[in-house]
Amino acid sequence: MAESLRRLVNIGTFTVLQEKLERWLDNYYINTCDQNVARCCEIIELNAKVQGQLFKLLQVTAESGGMYGGASIIKSRLLPFLGQNFFTSGGSVTADTSLSVLAEAAAKNREIDDLQDMYETSLNELEADLKDKEAENQDLRDELLEAKDNLNRSLRESTSNKMLGEVEVRELRRKLALAEDEVRTLRSKAGMMTDYETQIRHLRDDIALLTARRDSLYRSTSSFAKDDSILSSTIREEKKPGDVYSSLGSYRYTPRVGSPLSIDDPVQRVRQQNYISRWNDMFSQDRLDAMDTLRRYSDDYENNQRIIFLAIQEAFSVAKLAFRQFKMKVRANLAATHIGPETLEEAVQDYINRNTDLCDLTGMVADVIRALNRSPKVFLPPDATFSIVQPFIRESCKLAWNMSALAHPLDIAVATDAELFDNNKYRRSYDSEYTAPLVNHHIWPALMQGAKVLMKGEACTRRGASLIEEIKGASRRSRSPTRSVSPSPRPRSRSRSASPSRRIRSRSVSPSRSRSPFSSGAW
Repeated sequence: MAESLRRLVNIGTFTVLQEKLERWLDNYYINTCDQNVARCCEIIELNAKVQGQLFKLLQVTAESGGMYGGASIIKSRLLPFLGQNFFTSGGSVTADTSLSVLAEAAAKNREIDDLQDMYETSLNELEADLKDKEAENQDLRDELLEAKDNLNRSLRESTSNKMLGEVEVRELRRKLALAEDEVRTLRSKAGMMTDYETQIRHLRDDIALLTARRDSLYRSTSSFAKDDSILSSTIREEKKPGDVYSSLGSYRYTPRVGSPLSIDDPVQRVRQQNYISRWNDMFSQDRLDAMDTLRRYSDDYENNQRIIFLAIQEAFSVAKLAFRQFKMKVRANLAATHIGPETLEEAVQDYINRNTDLCDLTGMVADVIRALNRSPKVFLPPDATFSIVQPFIRESCKLAWNMSALAHPLDIAVATDAELFDNNKYRRSYDSEYTAPLVNHHIWPALMQGAKVLMKGEACTRRGASLIEEIKGASRRSRSPTRSVSPSPRPRSRSRSASPSRRIRSRSVSPSRSRSPFSSGAW
């Protein structure tokens, strides 16, 4: 009896039964219905086997008490369970089989205990490592506290140096303020230097003019002295001695500076030469810069050439009109107070020579831009205006004003599209048709002085130029953006009609820069 009970305790069947119930509870919602039924049957079988062993122990225990040993306890506690359909699994399973199953379950339980022991061992090792890390962390805390103490010590030491640093900073700021004041002073002096350079240029021009006048005076004085000596010798030969001074007084006159209206006047010669040089620079540099600017907004090379030509043409027109008004005002103001040996026109021209910078350059530039906006010959994209070439227009108006202010003014030749090409005024551009007699469009105007051509211009000739111009003008008007038009538009020039027997040929204009007409061999 005691041996059977000891074996049942060593197997630990109830522990195995409890663990199976817990695992079944954990996996109950994961398993299928068949799996849950199988687990339940397994637990019932194991429970039945344990109950069979217990009933055997109950029988052996009751037999040791005699025939009626433990009868009262069985009646009071066991029979009520049997009355409630309590049953155990049948005895088809032998006692040895049941014990072997229980032994296997106990072996699995021991394996689980071994695993638990291993887990506890690893946990102890982890706890030991954690203690080592905590010791290292404590060492780091100690080092951090030491570093903090060193930092506080360095901060206390730097506090004393900070006072000296603030003094140095204030001194540097003071020096910076002095340097900025000096820079502002130097900038103002640089502006004054620009003004000085302008004044120096003006003084150099005046010196050149005075030198030319002095040479002219020397020449006139020498010729007068020669004539006076000839006249005196003649008088001494033909007159009596008492009549010498009276005769000299009748022939002698005071020499005067050359008239400012003369073509040989130094002002006219020097300034005309400078303006012609500037005219060449306008063609070779300013015009090409303006073409580069227009190329960023418009790919039509011919239209860009037309814009440049029309801009300088309008600049001369506006400048001549403004100069005529200015000259009339000067003449009206000088007429009331003019007294002197020189004529009124000479006084007016002398005043103009001394005050060529009295022009409303901004107003003239605005008038030229308005004229470009009114012209149907040229166009720009809607996102661009003719103000993009304002530097070129400004220089053109300035040069046109200076040329108009000369005693013998310089002007540009009258030019119209589809006119007969004049070889005396223009040279053909590189993309021209050299057998075409008509001008398709002008590139640069010819510079004139009266009827004399001083500098040739440049034009592009094409066959059927008048008809091509009408077609392109219609297309430009159709795609040109809406512009404000003056209430009194300028009259259009009539173009020649093209011959119906001629075929219209058009060439693509290359955007390469044209050769200057003022180079050697252009005349």
